[in-house]
Amino acid sequence: MTAFTIHTGDLLTLDVEAIVIPANVTLLGRGGLSGLILNSGGMELFAACKALRICPSGHAVITPGFKLPQRFVIHAVGPVWQGGQKNEAEVLTSCYRAILNLAKKNGICRLAVPAISTGIFGYPMAQAAEIAVHEMVDGATSAGITEVIFACKANEIREIYAHELSKYR
Repeated sequence: MTAFTIHTGDLLTLDVEAIVIPANVTLLGRGGLSGLILNSGGMELFAACKALRICPSGHAVITPGFKLPQRFVIHAVGPVWQGGQKNEAEVLTSCYRAILNLAKKNGICRLAVPAISTGIFGYPMAQAAEIAVHEMVDGATSAGITEVIFACKANEIREIYAHELSKYR
C-alpha cells in the first residue's frame, strides 16, 4: 500500500529516492523549479539533460541526481495549457503514467512530485491536481512505490491537493 502525503516547502529537502521536476521539451529550463533543480544538481545534471536532447510533452526521462540529495531526477514534460481543447488532460495524464513507469523500471519506492504544468505552462491548478492525484493513487502501488509526496510551493496549492486526496480516503 502506498502512503500519500503533502509537503509545503523545498522539494530538495525531502528524503526520497527521486524527485520529479516539470521540464520543457529541451530539458534545459532555466527558470522556476526546473532551473533551481538543474542548478543545484551541478554541471553533471545539466550535461545529462543536454545529452538527452529532447523529451516530448506527455513523456518523462530519468537522470541521476548527481549533486542533489536524491538519487534520481525524473524530468516530466507536461502540456502547455491552451484552454483545454488541445488534449491537455490526456497529455498530462500520460506524463504522470510515464513518471510511474520510470519509477517502476528503476526500483524507486519513495517519490516527490510537484504540480506539473501549472507554472509557466499555465495549467489550472485544480484540474492538474485532480489528474495528478488520480494517476498517482491509481498507479503507485502497482509501480512498487511505497510513498508519494505531493510537493506544493504554497498553502493554497496544498489545500487543493488535500481536497483531491480526501476523495480517496
